[in-house]
Amino acid sequence: MVRLQPDPFLNELTNMFERTTEKGSVWVTLKHSSDKSKVKRNKMKTAGEKIEFKCLIRATDGKKTISTTVGPKDHQRFQSSYATILKARMTALKKRERKDKRKVADSDKKQDQKKQPTKPTL
Repeated sequence: MVRLQPDPFLNELTNMFERTTEKGSVWVTLKHSSDKSKVKRNKMKTAGEKIEFKCLIRATDGKKTISTTVGPKDHQRFQSSYATILKARMTALKKRERKDKRKVADSDKKQDQKKQPTKPTL
């Protein structure tokens, strides 16, 4: 696994999406991380030091895996760049078919009328 800085990570993520446009998938995971072992965190906690948590982001296309860490200072900038990439690359998703509410309600009423038995006339 290759750990990159945030900007090269976004460039490589874009390349992964381009390689998998015709066939394939890209998996992206985000995880809360401190980059310290549990023992070091406990020592820092008892010493009263502040532990800075980061976001560990991993991406893989099944062949290549990349990762980066983003601190709280850079998170907003990274998130906006990441969202732009996702919006641009999710063109293969099919658009959901929406039904008009009035048409659905009218068709439901018609089906209900057909199901109700009519009283025979004498």
